[in-house]
Amino acid sequence: MKQSEAGRAGEMDPDRLIQAALQARQRAWAPYSGFGVGAAILAVSGKIYTGCNIENASYGATICAERAAVAQAVSAGERYFSAVAVVGFSSCVRPADRPLAWPCGICRQVLSEFSGPDLPVYVARSATDYVMLTLGQLLPYQFGSDQLAPEPSD
Repeated sequence: MKQSEAGRAGEMDPDRLIQAALQARQRAWAPYSGFGVGAAILAVSGKIYTGCNIENASYGATICAERAAVAQAVSAGERYFSAVAVVGFSSCVRPADRPLAWPCGICRQVLSEFSGPDLPVYVARSATDYVMLTLGQLLPYQFGSDQLAPEPSD
């Protein structure tokens, strides 16, 4: 399957995916920022993989929820994704006042490795308050394997 087909494969229920991201957020390790993030990835196989942010005192070693979910999926043998949901907020902020927690640039690039530009990305404040954009809208000029020089032949 080509990456451009990956975003169209499989059935997707945004409510189920967002609920999985909300549950993953509860496991976040965010003692420094207090900003817990959960992510859920729907693989083309129909399985959902989750991840949460894992902060580190050195900050640079922090792992984003989206990349933690990608690591779970790829470790299980998945290579193509159909959708992703992200939920992030500080518990001290009222739900109505929560800003959307968009995936960072590195996470957008990592997601593009396993999906096409049509990948739906659901970013939620709660189970019922969310926005959907495609990965292509979030990362219009992604760097991909097609831009790497081919291996020299013998």
